[in-house]
Amino acid sequence: MKVAEVKKLELDNAHPSLEEISALLDGQSPKLLIDTINWREYSYKPDVKLAIAYGDSEIFLKYYVSEDYFKAEMTQSNQNVYEDSCVEFFVSPSDDGIYYNMEFNGIGSCLLGSGTGRHDSRRADPEIISRIRRLSSVGTKPVAAREGKFDWTLTVAISLKVFFHHDISDLKGKSFRANFYKCGDGLKVPHYVTWNPIGTAEADFHRPEYFGTIKFI
Repeated sequence: MKVAEVKKLELDNAHPSLEEISALLDGQSPKLLIDTINWREYSYKPDVKLAIAYGDSEIFLKYYVSEDYFKAEMTQSNQNVYEDSCVEFFVSPSDDGIYYNMEFNGIGSCLLGSGTGRHDSRRADPEIISRIRRLSSVGTKPVAAREGKFDWTLTVAISLKVFFHHDISDLKGKSFRANFYKCGDGLKVPHYVTWNPIGTAEADFHRPEYFGTIKFI
């Protein structure tokens, strides 16, 4: 299983702007690679990198994507954003078996679920989703399906209050189990790419037994 160390950003403001976070994450090196093809029938692999850090009360992610097929048609919380060009963060903060699946299309529309597996995952209240700040290089308006090389980024700041099944007040020294994904179920060429490998016969991201580890240092 892969392990990633996550550093704390040195911030002057307890609630920095997404533009500031985005710029700081640009300078982070090395970035994680979401580049594992697990299923032969889905061989297309976009170029996807991830910067991850944290602050006093948020986890920060920035996805860097270059792909040949793009669409972002979902505009509401908890719509099926995985049918669009989609990046995902699945994370389990404790050993109780509960994980959160945070899924974002290219304009930042978010699906948030939680449970112990695909069979019992439930979508969260949109009010909780509103605590996830998002900044897309594409903007916020829907984008119809297009072909041709397309580069985009998504910066995300996830409040610790989003982990509503858990009481998390400080990240330093903690380890979470997690995986990061890139997919696009409804694209002309669907794909399912992961950070940590998944050893299932069929494409399935809801497999916490294949999560890697992120350590907040």
